[in-house]
Amino acid sequence: MRPDKIYFEPEVLNFPLGKQLKEQLKDIEWNPIENHNNIEELRKKENAEFAKMKQLLIIGIRKTHKYTENYKVSDYLIPYTSSGCTAMCLYCYLVCNYNKCSYLRLFVNREQMLDRLIRFSNKSEKELTFEIGSNSDLVLENTITGNLPWTIENFLKNKKGKLTFPTKFNMVEPLLPLSHQGRVIFRMSVNPQYIISNAEVGTASLKHRIEAINKMAEADYKVGILIAPVILLDNWKELYLELLDQLKDGLSEKMQKQMFIEIIFMTYSFIHRKINNEAFPEAMELYDKERMKGRGMGKYCYKTECRDEGEEWLLNEIDRRFGKDKILYFS
Repeated sequence: MRPDKIYFEPEVLNFPLGKQLKEQLKDIEWNPIENHNNIEELRKKENAEFAKMKQLLIIGIRKTHKYTENYKVSDYLIPYTSSGCTAMCLYCYLVCNYNKCSYLRLFVNREQMLDRLIRFSNKSEKELTFEIGSNSDLVLENTITGNLPWTIENFLKNKKGKLTFPTKFNMVEPLLPLSHQGRVIFRMSVNPQYIISNAEVGTASLKHRIEAINKMAEADYKVGILIAPVILLDNWKELYLELLDQLKDGLSEKMQKQMFIEIIFMTYSFIHRKINNEAFPEAMELYDKERMKGRGMGKYCYKTECRDEGEEWLLNEIDRRFGKDKILYFS
């Protein structure tokens, strides 16, 4: 990533990573701000400028460190070294407010965050798994910061705990030579290529994602696949049938033996629709009034009968190819 402009809290230059980024990106315009979470200049932007805002980079200090319990692959969701992303997935749950949370924000106080994580891990009687990538795509972030190898190597100096993170990108080469001790769970999000091309703009192709999956499995990481989010377009069965066939044909034997699958159905919102309609007027429409119902204030999910059909169909098709025991959960 080469951002068009950088906004930064001046205090970041007191941290080693902040100094590294200032030198690394010194040819780009740096603009001081008071708070990475409230940039008035950007809040005034129109939704039509959403794509341009994705070319900005915000550098600050993370001040919120609340851990959230999770009951899936991880035990806790951990706010970590970044938030937001450069990709433009039309359904992205991080786009939680107008012109906030969309652009990539990097947090330089990684030593503080990792130390807190290790101390929290050591207090537990059981070994915990921490999701460090729920707020961003760490494989993408790593191309700027190098934080993933740094995190894995330093976390694993402690003898307790596991890390996990999902991605839609394929730049995994820095991770392949690491001595990860089997304590890092890598998860790749996949979708039919049609959906990747039209709703996951700026992410890796399905072909490249499958190649990255095989590389990580060959490097002895535990590797999972997220079919996420499942989007019930008119021809969804045709699209997901093609996806499952490509996975069956493309995944290595080693990967297929150890893989697990998470399946997450899309939720959508009024905010997504408004931003997408103004920022990407030619983009595909994800809201489907025939298949969706309201859920909470301004949110949409699939109707029970549509979701039940989707779950049953996916379970049967995955069972035929990989075995239903590979499915960790539906969400």
